Amino acid sequence: MGRSDTTPRAGLPTSDLGGPGWVPRSAGHREEVEAGVRWSRCGYRSEWAPLREVLLTRPHDGIASVTDPAAQLMRAPVDLGRMREQFAALAETYRTLGVRVHVLDPPPTAGPNIVFARDLFLATPQGVVLARCASAQRAGEERHAAAALAALGVPLLRIMTGTAVFEGADALWVDERTVLVGVGLRTDRAGAATVREVLREQGVDTVEVPVGDGAQHLLGSVVFVDRRRAVVHTAALSAPARAELVRRDYELVELPPDDEVVRRRSMNLVALGPGRVLMPAGCPVTRRRLEDAGLEVFTAEVGEYVKAAGALGCLTGILRRDDSDAAAQAG
Repeated sequence: MGRSDTTPRAGLPTSDLGGPGWVPRSAGHREEVEAGVRWSRCGYRSEWAPLREVLLTRPHDGIASVTDPAAQLMRAPVDLGRMREQFAALAETYRTLGVRVHVLDPPPTAGPNIVFARDLFLATPQGVVLARCASAQRAGEERHAAAALAALGVPLLRIMTGTAVFEGADALWVDERTVLVGVGLRTDRAGAATVREVLREQGVDTVEVPVGDGAQHLLGSVVFVDRRRAVVHTAALSAPARAELVRRDYELVELPPDDEVVRRRSMNLVALGPGRVLMPAGCPVTRRRLEDAGLEVFTAEVGEYVKAAGALGCLTGILRRDDSDAAAQAG
């Protein structure tokens, strides 16, 4: 019988030592993620490009046992049955809109705020930066997010260490090469520095801006809905954040601090694609303002999440969007 190319030859190292049979890994990490080889594709470089994959948290049994909403960072008691109905309906809405939905199933011992998946990570084109939540009530949620993301094949690039805190809703792509990082109650300068280190390796700059009064996160004051258009909460957008938007020639759709914006979380939006948004149902004034600005608006009922102090933008963990340049050309 003939000798195969992988049969060790006298005097040559065996395959495990680099001899015949050894095949070097040729692609880099970025290429493997982009191709969906070894790792799952993930990430995005804009907040408005077509939305493709999200992570939603299924409300767990422990939410029903909350007797003191304020002690759990919630604003009113939540009806677990209704929240689960809203979760299922929202997942179906996303699927109908062409978005793939992945589900995080936490144990009943996880805190109730784990339903707000956006806070638990930032997805970059090479993997995720895992959060470290700032409040004691949310400590440990990131562990469950890490397990779910790893099971999906998403690379975990970095976790927060030391006393650094960071929540994903404080990091927003203002353009393809720049991420705004909101520093305030939920993300500190050490957390922002960790995000900066990860993104620098990907050729991305970060700009720190303070989170304005009345907003939990930067996402609570600005939502990007197109290449040069953003919806802003007029009263909650900090002056430095506004200056960054103006400097980049953004058209700002201003929403005043009325009852819908403040109490019903009507600005807690998710951009579905250029000029297309999903917003909380039951907010006709805000919807009319958005439509008058030329946006296509879809709605979903999230009233129980609002009682828990969040809404669509908070509960939707963004895993993947299309390339923003391709989206702009298609538009």
